[in-house]
Amino acid sequence: MTEQEHRAYARVGLLGNPSDMYGGKTLSFTISNFWATVHLAPSDDGGPLVIRPHPRHDLVDFASLPQLAGLSGSSAIICAALSCLLDFYNVRHLIKVEIRPNIILDAEKELGIVAGLQDRVAQVYGGLVYMDFGKEHMDTLGHGVYTPLDINLLPPLHLIYADNPSDSGKVHSTVRQRWLDGEEFIISSMEEVARLALDGRKALLDKNYRELARLMNRNFDLRRQMFGDDVIGTVNIKMVEAARSVGAAAKFTGSGGAVVALCPDGEAQVLLLEKVCRDAGFLVQRIQVAPSPLPLTEGNPPF
Repeated sequence: MTEQEHRAYARVGLLGNPSDMYGGKTLSFTISNFWATVHLAPSDDGGPLVIRPHPRHDLVDFASLPQLAGLSGSSAIICAALSCLLDFYNVRHLIKVEIRPNIILDAEKELGIVAGLQDRVAQVYGGLVYMDFGKEHMDTLGHGVYTPLDINLLPPLHLIYADNPSDSGKVHSTVRQRWLDGEEFIISSMEEVARLALDGRKALLDKNYRELARLMNRNFDLRRQMFGDDVIGTVNIKMVEAARSVGAAAKFTGSGGAVVALCPDGEAQVLLLEKVCRDAGFLVQRIQVAPSPLPLTEGNPPF
């Protein structure tokens, strides 16, 4: 058994989130701007398992939950660790790629993390992935149906985030219980959020980026209506509003803490976006999409 090192990238939920926890559909992709790296090595004396955090990069406390999970940090760490274990023990061929996200999520559930499969699918598959978590798939397969797409279908996108968010919203929300209780507004809204991912897939295939921008804005608006401003948080709302003030589309990358923005009018609009965000105290980066690391034999079809 030889030493292993694997990297898992942050992911952006482009459309459909948070419907992955509600039998919905999502479009997500990984970005190379941020990542988690895990290095696995056998102990010298065959001793017990020892986890050593990086002395500089591995924080042990966080100002808020989104600071930890806004770009799926927890799942990235576990995803990278799983990849190391698969290769360290030479069992990658024994564990199908489509069930690896379930393994990651199960590990996080043991840590008390409540989440859906979207982040884990994006990080296992890499690149751009369309995901269908319909009940019929989950009941019969135990997982969703995941379709990799060409990353070149994506338009230029930007990431907006606050260096030190002071109000990123309350952790708890009543949406899950209201959905379980059968509240019509929540059920119908989640169904619409899921349809946005399906429509977004078509918009990408058609390279209709103005339609994609409309769908992104609608996704955030629906989320805001369902969860409410107290849950979403002042800083998160201000990031979205800053982008929209210059005509850009904007929505959460995931549960909050970071925003993905699309400037359908091109580079002049990007400059306006950068200025308005800078004036508001937010950071902006051009998103670099990370391609899939999977070989074709692991279920990632040629594009």
